[in-house]
Amino acid sequence: MSIDTTALNRTMTHFDRHHSFWLFGYGSLIWKADFPFLERRPAWITGWARRFWQGSHDHRGTPEAPGRVATLVREPGAICHGMAYRIRPDTLGALDLREKNGYLRERLELHLAGDGVVEGLIYLAAADNAAFLGEAPLAVMADQIARARGPSGSNRDYLLNLARALEELGVVDPHIDALAAALPELA
Repeated sequence: MSIDTTALNRTMTHFDRHHSFWLFGYGSLIWKADFPFLERRPAWITGWARRFWQGSHDHRGTPEAPGRVATLVREPGAICHGMAYRIRPDTLGALDLREKNGYLRERLELHLAGDGVVEGLIYLAAADNAAFLGEAPLAVMADQIARARGPSGSNRDYLLNLARALEELGVVDPHIDALAAALPELA
């Protein structure tokens, strides 16, 4: 099941009067920056862990066979590395559409490589959204990811592109590495 969060996100106007601000990407936003940005830097957030617990009914799967994509879950002491983009407020319209399947805009502290801590924005798919799939055994998640395909391509490619992007950043993410290693070969 999915829910379109576009209208809800447009009510979050905290950054509307800023000339620019930072957006933190922890999933496909790391490797698929198909939106205008002013600057891009490696970054991280604390207290959050990346998990493939969000269903994708609109990009990497279908309503009948959803894929699994990244979201964040609270985990004390965790560090989640990703990519920060300095964007203008008018960029949010397209991002709201891209992230419409259960993701809501949230403010957070963002650590920019070489530049300290700033207030930034993330898109977060919390456990109470209709598309949230939650935790499952590693083999079950890997099999679902291996088989799912949607309008934006295969779920397998999403996972492998994310694993590659994290490797290029020098980031070890045990959850992503374990999922990628567990992907079954499909005949």
